[in-house]
Amino acid sequence: MNSYETVFILTPVLSDDQAKEAVQKFESEIANLGGKLKHSEKWGLKKLAYPIQKKTTGFYFLLEFEGPGALINDLEVAFKRDERVMRFLTVKMDVNHLAYAEKRRAKMGQAKATNVEA
Repeated sequence: MNSYETVFILTPVLSDDQAKEAVQKFESEIANLGGKLKHSEKWGLKKLAYPIQKKTTGFYFLLEFEGPGALINDLEVAFKRDERVMRFLTVKMDVNHLAYAEKRRAKMGQAKATNVEA
């Protein structure tokens, strides 16, 4: 099983519920294709570097998962077919990338714990 990371941008015209539903669709798609979701993050509404489909903002999401290589082709077809997705990028994670992702998640967990205590 290989480790992968996908970042995708959803159109900003969606409500929060519609965005959550789209993310859940892709999370379940990973599971249906034989993958295992390791981590999911919502980065929120961000300004795009350049307009895409005449839009200057988009909802960013990150999915980290494990799965066979064939999963990527099927997942990317699902991204292409969904009109809510403006862009996506999937990267195979190596050892250094995995270590960095773990460290980043641990730091985020500490930051959230600090915010909750304050």
